[in-house]
Amino acid sequence: PVIGLILAGGQGSRMGGVDKGLVELDGKSMTAHVIERLAPQTDRLVINANRNADIYAGFGVPVIADRLPDYAGPLAGLDAGMHLVAGEDAWIVTCPCDSPFVPTDLVGRLLAAANAAGADVAMVRAGGFNQPVFLLARTRVAASLADFLASGDRKIDRWVFGCAHVIVDFDDCVEAFANINTREELAAHQKA
Repeated sequence: PVIGLILAGGQGSRMGGVDKGLVELDGKSMTAHVIERLAPQTDRLVINANRNADIYAGFGVPVIADRLPDYAGPLAGLDAGMHLVAGEDAWIVTCPCDSPFVPTDLVGRLLAAANAAGADVAMVRAGGFNQPVFLLARTRVAASLADFLASGDRKIDRWVFGCAHVIVDFDDCVEAFANINTREELAAHQKA
């Protein structure tokens, strides 16, 4: 199975400390946009949030917090997801809550590439840059992820490169990976 993990555990510091996943874009929260696009690609969804869990629960999917303190970043969210499904042989695909345009074929392309390469982790590359918060990871890498985080490292690319991995080209839809981090970026993406 493929579990979709929506990463909403950050502090939203570049948007004035607001919970970005709950900020509205074109009349609905960015999290609702991600759910709409990611749910059809997965067997089930989970939201990783470190505040406003009651509001996120209103989306009708389980909400989990980081196991690590102090907003430890996206890998801490993945670690929480891995812990939730401990012992289950599955894939977890991560998508940040502030990327409402996620491709509708994200999971299919990552899964096909991972299977073809015999990889445990598949990461998106678009527009000449790795997009490390968009990744697909097999649950059997949970222990290596926990060890990496315990070492104090938080750099996603460094952890991915230490796993059997494949980088998947999404240059055909670079705009699908746009992050909305500021009020200015939000305004630029609002429909007129």
